[in-house]
Amino acid sequence: MTLVEIAGSGLAELTCARLLADRGHRVRLAPPRPPAAGAGPRPLLLTGPTLDLVGRLWGDGLLDGGWPLTHRHARWGAGPSPGRFPQPGRAVDGAVLAVRMRERLGTGDLSGEPPAWTVTATPGEPTGERAAHRQTGRRRLLAGTAPVRRPRDQDTARLDCTGLGWLHLTPLGREACLVQAMVPGPAGDPAGLLARLLAESALGTRLRRPPRTAMALAAAPRVHLAPALPPVAGRGGLLVVGAGALRQDPISGTGTAQALRTAILAAAVIDAAAAGTSARELCAHYANRLRAAFHDHLGTCLRLYPAAFGSPAWRDEIDAMRHALRGGAAGTLPGRPDRAVPEPAQEPPP
Repeated sequence: MTLVEIAGSGLAELTCARLLADRGHRVRLAPPRPPAAGAGPRPLLLTGPTLDLVGRLWGDGLLDGGWPLTHRHARWGAGPSPGRFPQPGRAVDGAVLAVRMRERLGTGDLSGEPPAWTVTATPGEPTGERAAHRQTGRRRLLAGTAPVRRPRDQDTARLDCTGLGWLHLTPLGREACLVQAMVPGPAGDPAGLLARLLAESALGTRLRRPPRTAMALAAAPRVHLAPALPPVAGRGGLLVVGAGALRQDPISGTGTAQALRTAILAAAVIDAAAAGTSARELCAHYANRLRAAFHDHLGTCLRLYPAAFGSPAWRDEIDAMRHALRGGAAGTLPGRPDRAVPEPAQEPPP
């Protein structure tokens, strides 16, 4: 059967490898990369359909050791806070999941022959990563960890809004909490901005202190415009999966599930091509499916963000999404400045 190169160790890439191996294809796994200096756990919050999808794809035991959550509490915009409602979930370490997935896949194909396809979540050449994406906005996700004030109150994920952006607390167990926030532009001081948002939100009272360190990650929705290239003479095909193919705004809570869906569709493309269906038509279908999912996701974001945020920086983000839905050539509006999020006027509280 087809030999496929799995060029990374992300959840989407390894899930695609699992599906292909189950269908009789040969998969060659890239060597695991050593963790980057200072890299720690990669917390993920999996809920509802995502938990079900992971179980169906990988079976039991993959999520063992994760922290169970039973409820969710959310306040969006200026409206009153709704009551606490049931939402089963699990906080897990994405790095641990990747290790367990590799263990279940085994060594993979060790031959030296060239692959018919390459599956990757981090495309570079020949697609040209920057030019090949349509991105809608410049917002950043801030993330850090902090100790909780009430250790017994660790079964509920909480969402709140301030004028600057939204905040989310995900209990991780052992009296720790993942603190995430979305702000509408570049952030030169992520920890300071997190402290500022926590000071403006009732969620800050649930922590002993704000995170001492934090990172800022690009988080505006984007889609790869050429995520699938069919094999041609002298070159194998290429399929981009995961966040490299379609990155969703974290407010949706479905990013991991969407990444796994790209793996399912990529495996189906390779399997159908091996059975004789036109690889070019399959690649076009793959790209069209991603664009449709991207537009659906922007529609979801546009039902949420205008109801909560009205600052100029957030209006730029909202306009960028509307522009993309109208078929604009880029997700950012021409002539608009790259607004930076204002830094705190004073040192964050101890």
